[in-house]
Amino acid sequence: MRTAYRVGTVRAAERSSMARLPEGALMQRAAAGLAVVCAQVLGKVYGARVVLLVGSGDNGGDALYAGARLARRGAGVSAVLLSPERAHAGGLAAFRAAGGRVAAAEGAAGALRGVDLVVDGIVGIGGKGGLRAGAAQVVGLVRESGVPVVAVDLPSGVDADSGEVAGDAVRADVTVTFGAYKPGLLIDPGREYAGVVRLVDIGLGAVLGAPEVEALQYEDVAALLPRPTGESDKYRRGVVGVVAGSARYPGAAVLAVAGALRGGAGAVRYVGPAVDAVIARFPEALVSEGAPSKAGRVQAWVVGPGLGDEAGRLQDVVAADVPVLIDADGLRLVEAEVVRGRSAPTLLTPHAGEAAALLGVSREEVERGRLAAVRELAGRYGATVLLKGSTTLVAGGAGRGGGADGGGVVRVNPTGTPWLATAGSGDVLSGLAGSLLAAGLSAEDAGSVGAYLHGLAARHAADGAPAGAQDVAAALPVAWRDVRG
Repeated sequence: MRTAYRVGTVRAAERSSMARLPEGALMQRAAAGLAVVCAQVLGKVYGARVVLLVGSGDNGGDALYAGARLARRGAGVSAVLLSPERAHAGGLAAFRAAGGRVAAAEGAAGALRGVDLVVDGIVGIGGKGGLRAGAAQVVGLVRESGVPVVAVDLPSGVDADSGEVAGDAVRADVTVTFGAYKPGLLIDPGREYAGVVRLVDIGLGAVLGAPEVEALQYEDVAALLPRPTGESDKYRRGVVGVVAGSARYPGAAVLAVAGALRGGAGAVRYVGPAVDAVIARFPEALVSEGAPSKAGRVQAWVVGPGLGDEAGRLQDVVAADVPVLIDADGLRLVEAEVVRGRSAPTLLTPHAGEAAALLGVSREEVERGRLAAVRELAGRYGATVLLKGSTTLVAGGAGRGGGADGGGVVRVNPTGTPWLATAGSGDVLSGLAGSLLAAGLSAEDAGSVGAYLHGLAARHAADGAPAGAQDVAAALPVAWRDVRG
C-alpha cells in the first residue's frame, strides 16, 4: 500500500524526529537523497551544469545542500536566489564553500544558458497558491529552455494536500519527495506536474500518523480478489443484477454486462429493454424485462448506464436490501435523502461532469479540487463515491479514520491510460465493480479493485494505440491474471 500524508502530519513527524536527532540531520538526509537522484538524471555529474532555483526556507536549503554535494563531485552549479535575504543560511554557506556560484533572479536567463539540469527549490510543501510573479517569470524561462527539472519535495505552485494548482506552477520531470508521499503528488492536476516521483526515506515512518490518501498496489488488489473454492457454485460466488440500457442506448447494457461477467460473480441477471442485444452477445446472462424485484435473487445491483428516464426501475433497485452501484442516468434520477436512507451499502460512480451537477458547481471546480469534491459527495449522500477521471478517487461515506462526512482516508487509483477516455468505458467499470460487490467485497474495496483492474485492462487493451470499451472488457481477464501473478 502506498500512503500519502497531509503537510501537518508530515511536519509533526519531522518535529518529533528532530527532537531525537542531531541538528540538521533530516535536512542532510534529504539533500543526500536529492543529490543522488539528480546524479541519476544527469548520468554524468563531472562537468555537468546545474542551476538551482532557490526560494526561502528549508526547501531552498535542501536544494543548496544537494547543490553543494554535486559541486564537490565536479558539477558546475549555480543558485538563482529568488529571495536572497531569506535564503537558508547554512545551506548557502555550504554551497559557497563547495564552489557554487550565486546569481540573482535578474541573472536567471544567463545562468540557464547551456544548463543540463534545473532543480526547483522555490516553494516547499507549505506553499499555497500559484507562483509569485518573479518566480513565475524565471520558471517560464526554464520551460522555454526544455531543460529537465527535478523538483524538491513537491513542484512549486502545487498544493501538497490536494494536488490543486491555483496559478503558475513548475512542471517537473522528476519529483524527489522526503519522508512520505504527499496527496498532491498522487492526485491530478498535481500528479501531472510532478512527473516521476521518487521517495527518499529520512526516517519518519515510525512517527507518522494516519494517512490522508492511500493507493492500492498489486499485492493489495490480489489479496482482495474473490477466488472460488471447491465448494463454490454460481450462486455462492454471487449474482449481480444489471439494470441498464434503453431503446436509445442498448449498448450501455451490453457493456455493463460485459464488465459484470468478468468481475468475479458467479452469474449476471440483466433486467431492461435491451434483452435481445444482451443475450445475442452473452448467452450466459440471465435476462428479463419486468421489474427488478421480480427478476430473482441477487447479491448486488448495478443501475443507471444508458437508463434514460426509467425512474421506476431505479426506485425498485434502490429499495432493495442489497448493495447497489448507481451510475450515469441513475445519478441524475436518485435523491440524496433516498441514498442516505438505505441500510445496505451504496456505491456512486460519477465522472467529473456528473459530480459537478450533483454538487451544483462547475466541472472545472471539480477537476481542480478532486479530493474535496469526492469527500463532499460521500458526506452529502452517506455513500461510497468513486469519482472517475484522470485520477480516480474512492471515498467512503463513513470516512475510514474520519466521521460520516467522507473525511477519512481516500483511495487513489494508480492505473489507467488516457486512451481510457472513450465512450462506454464507464459502463464496463460499473458492471465490473458491481460484480465485485456481489462477490462480497465492501463498497470501498469493490470500487478500488474495480478501478484498478479497469485501468490495468485499458493499458493492456490500448498498448499505445486507441482502444474501445469492448476492448477494455475483453482485456479484464488479462489484467486479473497479471495481478494474481
